[in-house]
Parts: sequence; C-alpha cells; structure tokens
Amino acid sequence: MLRRTLDRELQRLQDEIVLMASMVMRAIRDSVSALKRHDFEGAQRIIVGDAEINKKRFAIESDVLVLIATQQPMAGDLRILAAVLEIVTELERIGDYAKGIGKITMLIGLEPHIKTIMDIPRMAELAMGMLERAIDAFLRRDVELARAIPREDDLVDNLYNQVNSELLALILSNPRNMEQANYLLWAAHNLERAADRVTNICERVVFTVTGEMSELDQDVDNFSEPHGDGAS
Repeated sequence: MLRRTLDRELQRLQDEIVLMASMVMRAIRDSVSALKRHDFEGAQRIIVGDAEINKKRFAIESDVLVLIATQQPMAGDLRILAAVLEIVTELERIGDYAKGIGKITMLIGLEPHIKTIMDIPRMAELAMGMLERAIDAFLRRDVELARAIPREDDLVDNLYNQVNSELLALILSNPRNMEQANYLLWAAHNLERAADRVTNICERVVFTVTGEMSELDQDVDNFSEPHGDGAS
C-alpha cells in the first residue's frame, strides 16, 4: 500500500511539473510577444501572473517534503524527488526572466524600437524548445536526450552575441540609443540565461537515472545576474 501511494504521488508530481513548465513556456513566449508589439496589458499580465508560477513551485516543494517524511522513499525515489525540487527551482527562475522582460516592455514604453525585434523571439523559441524536450527527457528518463539538448545552447548564445553586437553598433552610431539598447540587451540576456537553466535541468535528469552529477555544458557560467530578473 505504501509503495502504491508513493508511485501515485510521484506520477502526480511529474504531472505538476508538466503544468508548471507549460506556464513558464507560455510566460516567456507571451513576454517576448508583448515586447515586440508594445503590448503593455500583456506585459502587465505576465508580471502579475508570475505569482502563480511561484505558488506552483512552493506547492510542489511542500508535497515533496511531505512524501520524504511520510512515504519512506528508496534511493531511486529520492533521486526523483531531488530532481523535482531542482527542476521547479529552475522553472521558477525562468518565470522570473519572463517577468523581467515584461518589466522591460513597460520601461521602453511607446518609444519606437531602435532595431527590429527578430533575434529575441528566435532566442525565446530555441530556449523554450529546449525546455520542452528537457521536461520530456525527465518524464521518459531519457539520458541520451538530456545529454544532447545542452549542445543547442550554442545557437542561443550565437543569437545573443549577434544582438549584443548590433546594439553596440547602434549605441556607437547614436549615443541616444543607449538606454533602450540596454533594455533590449537585458531581455536577450534573460533568454540566454533561460537556456542555461534548461542545461541545469538536463543535468538533473542524468543524475536521476544514473546517480552521477556532472556538468553537461562546461561553458555555462554560474554568475549572478547583475540586474536581477532583467529589469530594476
């Protein structure tokens, strides 16, 4: 009976992770859409809606702690529960990046964009595609997929570097572009960091299956973002 209860609760927790991941992916995509379209109402919904993502994280964490205390999980179960705790933390942080982009939209206001918003949406799609497959790798305990996904981070990094170069050129051509260029760079940086968070999730998937913890992308930096969630 104890085993059946634990298995049922582990499945429920995985379902909750899928739900939370979908909330986060929608928030990222909607935040970038709001940025592109000067959609202040959409940006405000993302900022306010971040509280629901946070609430989901805390609820899942609470359930994990209850299971550990009451269901006598075995070593393999504990790895799954540890993975759940790690994954919801990473998802919540990606949600913060979406909120940051929403704030950036509000800060830019009605000022025309100094460059066409093309590469930032591409970064968002790449990062969220990585996230969707990382969650699938966790659900299926697919180590090969988990090891493969972080290689795609280079594509996100390349777009980030391209955005950075273009914005720098715009600043050099006209110093008045500096403020908005910084805002757009923060938005791109948030998406670059979101892809890094996906790599962390993939590392946890590998640990869940193999019991081994190793960095899948040696180039991922672990610095603290100087601008917090991407906008102050």
